[in-house]
Amino acid sequence: MDPNDRGLERAYWTLRIGLGLGAFLAGLDKYFDLLANWSMYLSPGAERLLPVSTDTFFHLVGVIEMAAGLLVLSKWTRIGAAIVAIWLLAIAVQLVAGGMFYDLAVRDTEMALGAFALFQLAAWHDARLVRAGA
Repeated sequence: MDPNDRGLERAYWTLRIGLGLGAFLAGLDKYFDLLANWSMYLSPGAERLLPVSTDTFFHLVGVIEMAAGLLVLSKWTRIGAAIVAIWLLAIAVQLVAGGMFYDLAVRDTEMALGAFALFQLAAWHDARLVRAGA
């Protein structure tokens, strides 16, 4: 393996494991609120539009986040990375629309950029595997 490929491979696995586990654990925590009280991040405007209770909404969010994390960790990394990137951007927009938590909006935007980088690296990784006949 080319030394440049080794660096790209390390970046791929670092982002894959970090973003996959991060999304999965954030989703799982929507059921336990150990990391955060997630409902405080929902803007009042968004909360008024919900057709379900806030708890039910966050449980659904948790399922989506866990599924996205598992996709990132599976052979469908590229699809999962795209979902994670779009999801994180949507969260950032919702935070800005709520007029609070701008720091978290910036953080989620940066994480979305990392997920986009993983999306690109996954395409490289998959093409390399095809070329190698794996």
